[in-house]
Amino acid sequence: MGVSHFPVCRREGCVSCWTRTTSSLSSHHTATKLHGDTGRSRLRPEKRRIEMKMFLNALLRSASGAGSRHVRQQRVATLGRRGLCSKQSEPSFGLLFDIDGVLVRGKTPIPAAKRAFQKLVDANGQFVVPVVFVTNAGNCLRQKKADQLSHILGVPISQDQVMMSHSPLRMFKKYHDKYVLVSGQGPVLDIAKNVGFTNVVSIDMLRESFPLLDMVDHNRRPKLPSSPVVNLPRVEAVVLFGEPIRWETNLQLIIDVLLTNGNLSNAYETTHSTHLPLLACNMDLMWMAEAHSPRFGHGTFMVCLENIYKKITGKDLKYEALMGKPSELTYHFAEFLIREQAAERGWSAPIRSLYAIGDNLMTDIYGANLYNRYLDERMARKSTKAVANMVTGAGTPASVPQEVDMDNGWESELASPSATSCKSILVCTGVYNPHMDLPKDASQCIKETVFHGHRDFRFDPALVEPEKIVEDVDAAVELIFEMEKFGTAV
Repeated sequence: MGVSHFPVCRREGCVSCWTRTTSSLSSHHTATKLHGDTGRSRLRPEKRRIEMKMFLNALLRSASGAGSRHVRQQRVATLGRRGLCSKQSEPSFGLLFDIDGVLVRGKTPIPAAKRAFQKLVDANGQFVVPVVFVTNAGNCLRQKKADQLSHILGVPISQDQVMMSHSPLRMFKKYHDKYVLVSGQGPVLDIAKNVGFTNVVSIDMLRESFPLLDMVDHNRRPKLPSSPVVNLPRVEAVVLFGEPIRWETNLQLIIDVLLTNGNLSNAYETTHSTHLPLLACNMDLMWMAEAHSPRFGHGTFMVCLENIYKKITGKDLKYEALMGKPSELTYHFAEFLIREQAAERGWSAPIRSLYAIGDNLMTDIYGANLYNRYLDERMARKSTKAVANMVTGAGTPASVPQEVDMDNGWESELASPSATSCKSILVCTGVYNPHMDLPKDASQCIKETVFHGHRDFRFDPALVEPEKIVEDVDAAVELIFEMEKFGTAV
């Protein structure tokens, strides 16, 4: 079926309806709780709590004898902690939380966040399901972000539960011993060393060695003529951690490094068909802080860099790897952290389902759906390979397509995923605005009006279609527990 760009849904602001394939329209409103149904869905947990309280009181009244009192109290306490679904004590799913726009707006906590996380921990403050915070932020170390989240949410968060946009760089070991230029803000040298790099050069270090290269700000130009202080080795790769403070300085020096093949003493060479390896983290075009409207993100800086490079050379800037949402390798690494967390807790049930909760259609929802598609395709490849092996075992020659027998390069660094699905849940407390105006020209291509994804990601309306839309993160947690039939604490 074709894609319908018309506002077929009469409910105001249902942007997902005009990016939906017509075959899925009928299931949309039975699955989505946002449009007028959230009030009713909120009554269910309260009803369950009342029923539980009545059950526990009846249990205490029906029991008799002082000798059995301790046993009765232990049983009641166990039921109170686990709910009636005690068999669900081992989860088979994990939760991936975005931070900005879902848990906080800038430095201001979203009220629903603390309520949501009270449902996710037991009486001892331990999580009842594996949880990883997947943020595209990259300007601090994981421990600092974990401390911030612990303070905001009122529950203990460890750094092993935090995944920054740069965390997957741990998998790119072949660059860890190379001389790498890093761009961003915050403690970039410490961040780079924390993910495995041993020889790191910052933009500021380049400026000190080549003071004549940064000329936009007249006040920072050298007052007297000076010669380059060449005390740095040749740069062998470039890593973009996040948006820098001085865009013009970083844009200039990164272009210099790319066009001199890492040796800033040389003149530009624009005839080469390749350039130094470039790895980028955080592709967010915009992000949500305290302002009423979204702010420029690192994706906007990358747009500038890509266009400057092409304007000078006539060639496209190419990336060795793109990390952060919506990259598949980011979700692959997040799924690995979920499995590690489950194993540490001693949960033996395989993690089959992931739920990604976010506020941005172009990163959180696109990325979760892209990874879900990857998991589907991976299962299909395994099935094809299994059939081929069966045929070969029966004595009939079989030819397995090369792509069936090969994984992406980054997959070899981690164990194969156990998850078979990754469901996307959109909240309305951040970038996504459920009351945004529909396009005046309904036939206008949606790619031209709303797609803010990175240049290298193919637009597909199905990938920005959330599995569910809910009011906030608290409603998302309740909905997931209901979908998984997971017993909540009362």
